[in-house]
Amino acid sequence: YMGDDAAVVQAARVSYGEGTTTTRSDRGLIDYLMRHRHTTPFEMCELKLHVKLPVFVARQWIRHRMANVNEASARYSVMTREFYLPLPESVALQARDNKQGRGAAVDPHTAASFIEVLTNVSAQAREDYDGALEAGIARELARIGLTLNTYTEWYWKIDLHNLLHFLRLRSDSHAQAEIRAYADVIGNVVEQWVPHTWAAWTEHVRDAPRLSASAWRALAGCIDP
Repeated sequence: YMGDDAAVVQAARVSYGEGTTTTRSDRGLIDYLMRHRHTTPFEMCELKLHVKLPVFVARQWIRHRMANVNEASARYSVMTREFYLPLPESVALQARDNKQGRGAAVDPHTAASFIEVLTNVSAQAREDYDGALEAGIARELARIGLTLNTYTEWYWKIDLHNLLHFLRLRSDSHAQAEIRAYADVIGNVVEQWVPHTWAAWTEHVRDAPRLSASAWRALAGCIDP
């Protein structure tokens, strides 16, 4: 990582050189910046992670474009022999009220059958991939038949402001469980790295309700002056 809570303060008060003189005042300034959406000082901190993740998670992850990414190339190297399988309790039906999410859990027999099929398909795809490589087929072609649960890896570097935006979306209960698991781990890292920023963000962004103008007017009308 580069920078910390002190770097946020220093960026906000650049004319002061080293920022404020007490932890309490640093915490107060960071809280003020977060509350009023003054985001630039948070861009002065960066985090770089080495991540191993299934391809289908990577395709969701890469939508967050304000980051630097360098992914392992299956054109140059042989893909890992690992693939992701969901736990039986995480296998669920398509949600009726959410076109892209899960709904009620399936019965144990259906979950076991699904995982067995996924295991067999993944293993067969890997066998075919290995066979193609042994036959001399180019790696960039042999990889095409691998399943989306095959693991890839990359280096991912992002500034703190955009990292918090990533966490707001990917740690939300509506995010897919597999990417949410990564977001939860990264959140623990961020909390240790920049505790004052994390506290301000959870207070004013993550756990703060968001209301439209009409909803705010309706709520205001219910409150006695």
